[in-house]
Amino acid sequence: MSGTGTRMLRAEKDEKGVEVKEVLEDIQRWRSEGKRVALARVVGVEGSGPRLPGATMVVSEAGEVAGSVSGGCVEGAVVSEALEVLASDGPPRMCTFGYSDAEAFAVGLTCGGTLRVFVEPLDW
Repeated sequence: MSGTGTRMLRAEKDEKGVEVKEVLEDIQRWRSEGKRVALARVVGVEGSGPRLPGATMVVSEAGEVAGSVSGGCVEGAVVSEALEVLASDGPPRMCTFGYSDAEAFAVGLTCGGTLRVFVEPLDW
């Protein structure tokens, strides 16, 4: 893996200044165990969102998860998307999740927003 790729997976601080878990060690461990891994990365946020672009989650084919892309109800949907990408040997996909303010309030969230997450299998 190139130095640039490694930097992309290193821990960064989220909007609250809390370090996001470094996922590179999890990737390396799962890969050494022969497991396939998918990478999910926030690539865009419109309105309110719990994580900034660059937030990363990785999912092994066994359903193990490290990192976070939303910290909320979107996490489960992203895990499902990642597992589908791995199971189907399919191409990477862009996933969009969003709620209007009214929809968000109806399901107990404080505000709405749109989150775009790119999900891809790792092949290195």
